[in-house]
Amino acid sequence: MAAEEQLTPEASATISAFSLMDSSRLSTFVISILLIVYGSFRSLNLEQEHQEKEKEKDSYPSADNEGQVQTIDSCQAAFLPIGASISLLVMFLFFDSLQMVFAICTAVLATVAFAFLLLPMSQYVIKPCSSGQKISFGVCGRFTAAEILSFCLSFFIVCIWVLTGHWLLMDALGMGLCVAFIALVRLPSLKVSTLLLVGLLIYDVFWVFFSSYIFSANVMVKVATRPAENPVGVLAKKLHLNGLMRDAPKLSLPGKLVFPSMQNSSHFSMLGLGDIVMPGLLLCFVLRYDAYKRSQVTSIEAGVPPPSNYVQKLTYFHCSLVGYFLGLLTATVSSEVFKAAQPALLYLVPFTLLPLLTMAYLKGDLRRMWHEPFIVQIQPKNLDV
Repeated sequence: MAAEEQLTPEASATISAFSLMDSSRLSTFVISILLIVYGSFRSLNLEQEHQEKEKEKDSYPSADNEGQVQTIDSCQAAFLPIGASISLLVMFLFFDSLQMVFAICTAVLATVAFAFLLLPMSQYVIKPCSSGQKISFGVCGRFTAAEILSFCLSFFIVCIWVLTGHWLLMDALGMGLCVAFIALVRLPSLKVSTLLLVGLLIYDVFWVFFSSYIFSANVMVKVATRPAENPVGVLAKKLHLNGLMRDAPKLSLPGKLVFPSMQNSSHFSMLGLGDIVMPGLLLCFVLRYDAYKRSQVTSIEAGVPPPSNYVQKLTYFHCSLVGYFLGLLTATVSSEVFKAAQPALLYLVPFTLLPLLTMAYLKGDLRRMWHEPFIVQIQPKNLDV
């Protein structure tokens, strides 16, 4: 304590700067941004592949693009924070009795999501020796060899995670969940995006700041850091088995990414998957709109030079990505200043949404992006010059 009192303001600022440059915090910044970028471009590629298939069938692109893609409407966006609150409260109050259910459901979802993450790699590896034809598995459906390979690899990784409980495998599964959610769930308009993000901001602030006044504990942090009993260990004890299976460790469920510090073994940074996925859905939406607007301009104004205005050149995706970085940086500084867990969406939502709304207004796209951003405008063949 005495040493701390002797520190000058300059020395304290230097220590704070070094703590912000900790490897765990740098990992949080880099990994979260990479996941959002990769998930957004993965979603864009899925949409473009579907549109190419539709063109081959001589039909118009459908609104849903693919059967596996889920589009959130206004009603779902409004009630999602309420559903998330109910789920969080159930996990807080009944975690001990339902932890086996949570662990098994999480393992199943993580297997499917991580298989989706591994699919491009599996396709690249198996492409030389596979024709791409789907293999039938009866009621389970039809799958390509690459999909089967990615699922087997994912299942193997999940099994190792269950047996070891290693944080690195937990992070890998969490990354798969982030990419799959960003790529397969879509926001149809800026109106739905704003409704969803503002609702989740209120949800995050309430459960981090005010839940302790009602439940005498920080519900969000308690649920995020609570380990679950290992299903393998529980089964081994019931069957009176000894060895590795009986000693299987408790599982920290992949609802967050954990990054230990290389400088301080007792320090780690934690970021909830929702703090990556929810802003990631917004960035995925604006990336798709950038591509849509670019295709419209290319088809309608072929040969016309690009606009010289800097605001017109700047894409919505780049603007939102910079805003996400600044929001994450502000949340990190805030947690360092207050020495307590901070609701990251309190900073991420304004830093991503407000610059986007301002930029859309300046570009004249706000009304269109707010209501129906992806309506195809059919132009007449003979344009008046």
